[in-house]
Amino acid sequence: MYGRGLVVAGEGNISARLVDGNILVTPAGLCKGRMSLADLIVVNPAGHKLRGARVPSTELKMHLTALAKRPDAGACVHAHPPYATAFAVAGMPLDSHVLPEVVTTVRLVPLAAYATPSTAAVGESISGLLEKSDAILLKNHGVLTVGKDLESAFRHMETVERFAQIVWLARALGRVDTLPPDEVERLLALSQHPTIPTDSSGTRGSAKS
Repeated sequence: MYGRGLVVAGEGNISARLVDGNILVTPAGLCKGRMSLADLIVVNPAGHKLRGARVPSTELKMHLTALAKRPDAGACVHAHPPYATAFAVAGMPLDSHVLPEVVTTVRLVPLAAYATPSTAAVGESISGLLEKSDAILLKNHGVLTVGKDLESAFRHMETVERFAQIVWLARALGRVDTLPPDEVERLLALSQHPTIPTDSSGTRGSAKS
């Protein structure tokens, strides 16, 4: 994430579910590009530290909520990718079906209401949205993704950032054409995702900035 510019300085946090049910999590305040194995912490599902010398990420509550709500997920990633975070700051969800690759991976990218970082309110803001997507924009706060494993969660974060960049550029050109509902259903069937709502228009259309 650091190498791809998805986080800088001490931003971002990562968690992964271990085979024993405990959770591996990154430490608070440490640059993700300069971590070592010794910096990682193990907590139990309730968030109590079991191993590690450092303090767990301040966003641990958000990770615990995400992993609890999504027992199929093995990892959770939070970052501040510039384009996607710009949409989050502007209060604009990426909730239209535009790119097939996004439909078949993260599905929609809804926007969670703003909640003070590091508080239980962040978990509350994402709780219901995790049922519909593997990626969520956090109002004024960045992006959260989940995946079956760390690689998958990371790929989802990259996908959201590229999606946001493409939508940004398309809006600069004057329009964003959405996929028709029947094509969305076809893509979902191919990806074996459960059926989810179409975008707000329900039909093929275009959106202008």
